Amino acid sequence: MVAHSTSSIAGAANANGPGAKGATERRSWAPMVGLFLAQVLMSFNVAALPISLGGMGQDFGVPPTTASSTIVVYGLAVAALVMTGAKLGQRVGWVKIFRVVTVVFAGSSVMMMLSQTVAWAIAGQALAGAAAAIIVPALVALIAENYKGEQQATAVGSLGSARAFSGMSAFLIGGTLGTFVGWRPVFGITLALAIAVFILSFTLRSDRGDKSVRIDVVASLLIGGAIVLLTLGFNNLNGWGIVHASESAPFSLLGLSPAPAFVVVGIVLGQLFFVRTRGRKRQGKDPLVDLDVLRNPTERAAVYAMFVIVAMEAAINFTVPTYIQVVQGRTPFDTSLAMMPFNLTVFVTATLIVRFYKRFQPRTIALFAFGLTTVALLWLALVVTNNWETLPTILGLIAFGIGQGALVTLVFNVLVTAAPKELAGDVGSIRGTTQNLASAVGTAVMGAVLVTTLSFGVTQSVEKHPELPAELAAQVDLGNVNFINNDDLRELLAETDATQAQVASAIELNEGERLRTLKLGFLLLAGVSAIAALPASRLPRYRPEEIPE
Repeated sequence: MVAHSTSSIAGAANANGPGAKGATERRSWAPMVGLFLAQVLMSFNVAALPISLGGMGQDFGVPPTTASSTIVVYGLAVAALVMTGAKLGQRVGWVKIFRVVTVVFAGSSVMMMLSQTVAWAIAGQALAGAAAAIIVPALVALIAENYKGEQQATAVGSLGSARAFSGMSAFLIGGTLGTFVGWRPVFGITLALAIAVFILSFTLRSDRGDKSVRIDVVASLLIGGAIVLLTLGFNNLNGWGIVHASESAPFSLLGLSPAPAFVVVGIVLGQLFFVRTRGRKRQGKDPLVDLDVLRNPTERAAVYAMFVIVAMEAAINFTVPTYIQVVQGRTPFDTSLAMMPFNLTVFVTATLIVRFYKRFQPRTIALFAFGLTTVALLWLALVVTNNWETLPTILGLIAFGIGQGALVTLVFNVLVTAAPKELAGDVGSIRGTTQNLASAVGTAVMGAVLVTTLSFGVTQSVEKHPELPAELAAQVDLGNVNFINNDDLRELLAETDATQAQVASAIELNEGERLRTLKLGFLLLAGVSAIAALPASRLPRYRPEEIPE
């Protein structure tokens, strides 16, 4: 299979060599502008949701945890339906279905702007996720259909920069609107983007669907159930309990939390999906996704590397805004400014990294990028303080952004260029599943690790501070410790028997443990980044150029 992938790309390169029609034929970038904006549309929607949670909570009279269901529902819909969406695209025709789901996404934006209850907002994001489940594989398939040679490599790379650009702009625009105007106008931007994408879709080359394509409903249910259970399990490790069921758990299994049980059952369903998919392939039937795109060890390495880097990005995007808004009690606009160096760096790197593909092998770039993210995270663990505006912290985020931007574009490009053109939709569906699952896992695991570490640290520190007696500790419920800013902690302690000296001591203890927990979180991420060098070392030696015929 290694020889197949390399020879396929080499053959594509030779076929498009000097004097060949494929090398000289260049298409207008207008179709790519529409595909670029489609990626921006999805990523902007995702990045805008966390910033809108506070506004939605006030408008609908619900806690932020309830409003955050919009994020969970969107991710679940994309991850659970993206493989089925790829098959629908192959059957109906990519251009036709792309236009339909763009209209559906526009409808979800209207629902968000006009929603009067949180249920309508959740339904709007479920609709957006279902549309995105088809847009994700469509982007890869339409690039393969519309561009060749260097244009194709540039187009594939631009999807990574689009994702980074939308994250940066969503934090800035969404933070500004959320602070000074309100959260609803943010989704007016997604509506405008959807309209622009629909108009530009008429510049795409029309393709015909294949009515002979069959959708494996059983496999669709298996992978959908696996993704839903895995996402719910990981997302609720903190809320429902890592081992023992907490009071907020919907039910318990002999006193144990359902969260790890969901994860285990999700893994079992995932394995059954792979068994069924391989069985249908052997029988000559249409599988829900063609696993040939993962037959090569280099392609599997690309998926592992993509999972790790997206999970780390999600962990950073969870940690930094949480610390700034919850711990420091600052506004969404402050958060957008603090995240700007990181998001801007990711965008620039994801855009420029394509230029290095002709000079360096994917493995070389990946190893360097993972080395850079490891060093950056170790640096952050050493220099981070309670103030994010320090130059050493900003430099650490910039260094991590360079590595992250390079990796997201690179591993996606490797996946695309290792598979034949007819499997482009399958590559897109695997990309969508991997990214959404990695984002959920990265956010949930980082949250669980930080809260568990903070709780353990606070409990141990209280025992070492004789000025904080056990009676006082019992009044503040150390078994339910979470990140809290100093003002909220003062209000909490005001309801107890604590003296002024004890309040000051408790605040000092909390500040120290919060910072120690944050440093440990960065150290753990650095360890994950270092371990990721193993799959990165198995990335191919060839230079990714074009999706082979």
